[in-house]
Amino acid sequence: MNDMDRCARYSAYFTKDYMMGPNAIRLLDELLRRTPSDARFDRTLDLGCGQAVTSVFLAQETPAKAVYALDLWISASDNYGWIRQAGLGERIVPIHGDAMDMPFARGYFDAIVSVDAYHYFGGKPGVFSRKVLPFVREGGHVMIAVPGLRREPEGTMGALFNEWAEGDDALLFHTVDWWRSLLMAECGDRCDVAVKEAECFDAAWRDWFESGHEYGLRDRAYLEKGLDQVLNFVLICVRRKFPDSPLDK
Repeated sequence: MNDMDRCARYSAYFTKDYMMGPNAIRLLDELLRRTPSDARFDRTLDLGCGQAVTSVFLAQETPAKAVYALDLWISASDNYGWIRQAGLGERIVPIHGDAMDMPFARGYFDAIVSVDAYHYFGGKPGVFSRKVLPFVREGGHVMIAVPGLRREPEGTMGALFNEWAEGDDALLFHTVDWWRSLLMAECGDRCDVAVKEAECFDAAWRDWFESGHEYGLRDRAYLEKGLDQVLNFVLICVRRKFPDSPLDK
């Protein structure tokens, strides 16, 4: 089965009832395809899972034995209902929780995955090293997909971007180089860090436009004015090489 077919299997989720922005399934699919082949998924955390659509994909498209679906905005009970509808109630654990105060043991996860959520809380120095990295085991991976920028918008395009992003949300968008610099500073020599631009930009946005969601229609109007030349998606893969030092605890 090729990659397009793999995403198509989840087309029932490509509607305004499930989508909260550009297609998270396509972003996750590309993120997984770009992850090193030695990555393990036995215990996987879906950080900022939304309506757990990405958790369903992780449970069915990786060797994960258990996926922990954590979200702050959507209740665990609501997500459990959708998880059971997918027939995955025994493999996906819904949790209502805050990424800044996660209730897990250090080094517990083989993989931590976050799609279209990390930029809301992870763009400040210290967040990754103290709030996320400690929960992945030595040799484990943290995989992140976030909306970003091809370049810093300036002039007329800068004004258009700020109008579209509406206030403080504009501060959440960064370039590949910005994210790479932040995470390399956070990790030091404890991790291997790879940051790339996603290739599924057009397809992820198209699915959002066609979902019928009113915000999708609004976004389409802005991207057609040229904003698509400024925006991108950033894919991040961090492999933890060493455990915490005493200073990190």
